[in-house]
Amino acid sequence: MAYVGIKRRKRMSEINVVPYIDVMLVLLVIFMVTAPLFHQGVEVELPSAPAKPLEKTDENQEPLIISVDLRGQVFLNKSDTPDKPVADALFRNQIEEILSKETSPIYVRGDSGVDYGRVVTVMVMLQEAGAENVGLITDPTVSDSATPDFAVEELDPL
Repeated sequence: MAYVGIKRRKRMSEINVVPYIDVMLVLLVIFMVTAPLFHQGVEVELPSAPAKPLEKTDENQEPLIISVDLRGQVFLNKSDTPDKPVADALFRNQIEEILSKETSPIYVRGDSGVDYGRVVTVMVMLQEAGAENVGLITDPTVSDSATPDFAVEELDPL
């Protein structure tokens, strides 16, 4: 007697990736919409200056950015709460602590409407904390279209 077997279907060994592509496209749209909302730092109206942007020295090293807003409040991007102002009494201690751990470049973002004396006071506190080179972040001039979103003017040591 001949054996009559049931024909078995061959197993499908391909993965259907269409649902994964749909999910990835939805995530891409979500991130594209929300990315502009995550603006780093404090809102500061930077003064314009015809400064050329500095060359990046180390891409792994994030700079220490001190922001001074229109009301004269000081913010540190490397503090535990970068969106909250730092009191002058604590500012020097935090700078000394940060500088003892790493030697990152230091930049000051001063609002164009803030009192010049306040920015100078912040720079004096930086000098007292041990900062040697401090740069000022400014808006680039409109005439040069090849410049990035901001320019940094390197100053002499304090």
